[in-house]
Amino acid sequence: MFKALKSDSDLWNDIRNDDGVAFDILFNRYWVRMYKIAFRQLNDEESSLEIVHDIFLSIWNRRKELEINKFSNFLLTAMRYQLYSRSKTAKLSLVYKADLIENDNLSELNTGETRLQDFELKNELDKYLNQLPERCHEIFNLSRIEHLSNQDIADRLGISKKTVENQLTIALRHLRLAFKNIASIVMIALSFFLR
Repeated sequence: MFKALKSDSDLWNDIRNDDGVAFDILFNRYWVRMYKIAFRQLNDEESSLEIVHDIFLSIWNRRKELEINKFSNFLLTAMRYQLYSRSKTAKLSLVYKADLIENDNLSELNTGETRLQDFELKNELDKYLNQLPERCHEIFNLSRIEHLSNQDIADRLGISKKTVENQLTIALRHLRLAFKNIASIVMIALSFFLR
């Protein structure tokens, strides 16, 4: 109860010292406001929740290196960046799809190149999956490769369904961050070559 009364800056100092309870308090203090801002811009519940999740996950992962003077201002700046970044990515995706449709009439798809891209993507996915703890990797494979239900996985491994769900969340979060970084690198490279 006492921690809930602390100021944002005091809670931030606690978070920098790995205090998960302080992080939960700040998250609960701000997530609804953040969600509403995102939803007003995107009008998409899932994307809005994902943005809020990504912002807070990034804050937790970078807690040792971030210097935050006013937490609410930092969150608003992070939100603006996320919204801008996603709108730019969406616009680029629309342009790319339009180019594909336009070029589809001019030439046939190069299936060899497509297979090579699929192979490279699978190798990249495997590389990031191998970074996961062994049990988390196993659960991800059972779910996404063998298409077992969470309950079937829990029964097979002798663990609770909740544990399966938690491990899948960890795996998907890890992959989202990994491929987000790859997407950022590709976007930077594309902007360089499209000048």
